[in-house]
Parts: sequence; structure tokens; C-alpha cells
Amino acid sequence: MKKAIVTGANGFFGTALCRELSQQGVEVTALVRSDDSDVSGIKGLKGLKIICCDMSKVYSLTDCKDCENADAFFHFAWEGSAGVLRGDENVQIDNIKYTMDALKLCKAINCKRFVFAASIMEFEIMAAVESNTGAGINNLYSAAKLSADYMTRILAQSLGVDYIRCIISNIYGPGEKSPRLINTSIRKLLAGEHCAFSPGEQLYDFIYADDAAAAFAAAAKTGKTNTTYYIGSSPRPLKEYLLKMRDIVAPDAEIGLGEINFSGVSLTYKEFDTNALKKDTGFENKISFEEGIKRTAEWIKETENGRI
Repeated sequence: MKKAIVTGANGFFGTALCRELSQQGVEVTALVRSDDSDVSGIKGLKGLKIICCDMSKVYSLTDCKDCENADAFFHFAWEGSAGVLRGDENVQIDNIKYTMDALKLCKAINCKRFVFAASIMEFEIMAAVESNTGAGINNLYSAAKLSADYMTRILAQSLGVDYIRCIISNIYGPGEKSPRLINTSIRKLLAGEHCAFSPGEQLYDFIYADDAAAAFAAAAKTGKTNTTYYIGSSPRPLKEYLLKMRDIVAPDAEIGLGEINFSGVSLTYKEFDTNALKKDTGFENKISFEEGIKRTAEWIKETENGRI
């Protein structure tokens, strides 16, 4: 792979992927929303060019010279992946359309492969619907991701574009600012705040951002077309991860396992072929959960300038 396009390039994971591709010597065209976007994490990366374009106008880049003849098109831009916008039907419907527009751009600029960033939460809503347990309004995000996958897969076949779907489990690491579990919990532990959790019996999985980025790159390079790859590590009961995190970040802290009732959907991970990526590309993770937590905690302490 010599050239790649990345939408959502300045996001937490988009940044990690741009950094990985740059280190591999890949020329990267990074698409970000506007001139006001924070590009501090990717600015200056070797071989990377930044283009400002809102996803509502992404197809207008058909004449962009920096986009021509890429080997892979990574699509991460997705508004409302967290927070109240997860339950906004208009935002989520727009995301589906923009994904289709991105695929059509991929075809127009003669890009060979389209890599779609799917979410493990798609399987949670499928399980909720099949079990008749119901789904909250925030699951509109999951439903939109699932719809985008089906529709884009069909359109890709029609257009003759290689389509690869990568399912993201739970990515964590330096640079994350979202309220997701690992980031929030490490910050609380460092600040001496109490952490309350469910009993943690449900299976969970985490992968360090650098490993996830390398996994996406491997899937784009040598993955099989029209294939789904699970991007994760080793599923185990959530409480095992939480206790390891506590032992590394704040060994003397007591964490409230069981203080919150678990009302979500438990996945068995039989839904995923966790070995497919290794089989097709040879990829293996390099960073253990323990090492990843250490690096993340150190980054948080350094960036908080003594406030923790």
C-alpha cells in the first residue's frame, strides 16, 4: 500500500491510524471537517496532507489531485458516535448517506479498496431485537452503522470496489478524550475518585489504539474483499479487565463491582471470527492490556499538568 485516504482523520482513532500509516511509509490524504478542526495530532506527519471537507460535501472531492489513485479508503467519520447524538435519527440517517457518498468518491477517484469501520454495538442491537428485550433510543447509532454496512456492501459490489468491514471492539489509549469506560475510569482512579461498575460478569474485549491501527492497515493491505474482520484481543469477563486496570493505576483503591445493575446485552463473542485477521494477513497484537493501561495512565498524568 502506497497511498491511503482517511476520513475522520483527526479523531482519536483516526489519528492513530494516520500515525501508523505514516510510519509504514504510506502517503496519507487526511480528510477533516473544517479549518477549525484540531489537527495537532496529525499535523507534520511524514507524507500526510490535510484536506478540509465536511462529509456532506465529500463527493465534491472527485477532482482532488491528492485523492487520486489511492490504494485504500478508510472511512471513520461518523457524527454522533457518543453522547446524545447517538439517539438523533436525522444525524444517524445523514451518516448512512455520507458513507455511501464516501464509497462513490472512492470509485470516482479510482481507489481500489473501501474499509468501513463497523462497531461491536451493531451486534448488541441485533441481540436486543432478536431477544425482544427492547433497545433504547441511543441504539439508533448502532442501527445506522448496521444499515450503512449492508447498503455500502451492496453498492460496493455494484461499483466493483473491494469492500472490507472491520468491527471495532473497545479501543483505548493515549489521546482519547471521550467519556468511554477505560479513559473515564483511569482518570477517576488517578484522581482518587470512586469507580462504580456492574458485576462485570459479561464478556468484554479491549485493544490498544496502536494495535488496532496496525490491524486496520493489515486488513486493507492483504485482507480478502467482502470480508468482515474483528479487531480485538482476547475476550474475557469485564471484571478481570477492571481489576487489572485498578491494580496498575491505583492498587490501593477499592472499586465498586456490582454497584450498578447491568442492563445491557451480553455478547458471547461467538458472533466473531477472532482468528480471521491473523489467518488472512498474519497480524498479531503487540501491546498487552497491562502495558496499554500503563501507557495510557502515563499520558493522562502528563497531559493533565499536575491536575491529577
